[in-house]
Amino acid sequence: MTLTAAGLCDIGTKRDSNQDTIAWAVSDDGQRALSVVADGMGGYEGGEIASQLASDTVMEALTPLLASGAQDTATLQDRIQDAITLANKRIHTVRSDHPKLSKMGTTLVLAWVQNNQACIAHLGDSRCYLLSGKTLTQLTRDDTVAQNMVDDGSITLEEVPRVPFRNVLTRALGSSDDARASFGHTNLAPGDRLILCSDGLTGAVTDADWPDIMAPAPSLEDQARRLVDISLDHQAADNVSVVLVQSI
Repeated sequence: MTLTAAGLCDIGTKRDSNQDTIAWAVSDDGQRALSVVADGMGGYEGGEIASQLASDTVMEALTPLLASGAQDTATLQDRIQDAITLANKRIHTVRSDHPKLSKMGTTLVLAWVQNNQACIAHLGDSRCYLLSGKTLTQLTRDDTVAQNMVDDGSITLEEVPRVPFRNVLTRALGSSDDARASFGHTNLAPGDRLILCSDGLTGAVTDADWPDIMAPAPSLEDQARRLVDISLDHQAADNVSVVLVQSI
């Protein structure tokens, strides 16, 4: 198995600034890959700074592992959590030192892929999906008030778009001292793709349409571009970010 990755980030059609940050890296032998999407919040400067801090910290902490060979699951999960905890501390430090940034925070979703397996970690409502053939599976659960209401039966999934506070987060980096991520794992077959994205994409383009949107594009770069372009055609109300990781 060889891994490849590509990504794209766009300001969208309604925002004055881009508070999303994306990053990815693939080992020199193509056997391991790390990818990140962070969606900042907290005002013009705050969101940009928080998402960049989170992405930079995670990449700084975990990219060196790409050259170290495959990691055992327990060690890998610990290292990922350590990186996320460090990112949270750095965001809190900036919040404390700069009162105008006191409300900044960010979502985070990351994927580490090795040996036909992916380890997914996230906080917030940025998502990771698995696209296998034409079958799209959401691998993360949104940390939002609306999702909690769906889970407890207060509303149906179809009612979520009509909930005025549907995007209120229950967990995010910077919002508390506790930055424990939710973890998940999945297997990848040759040709499978992971799709990491911010809610600018999921809010603009129904995920069931993604396989057909991506199908005509020959490369990962073109597939990411098609997803972003369609979201812009749909007047994406938020920044739009996509990172794709594929096993070949």
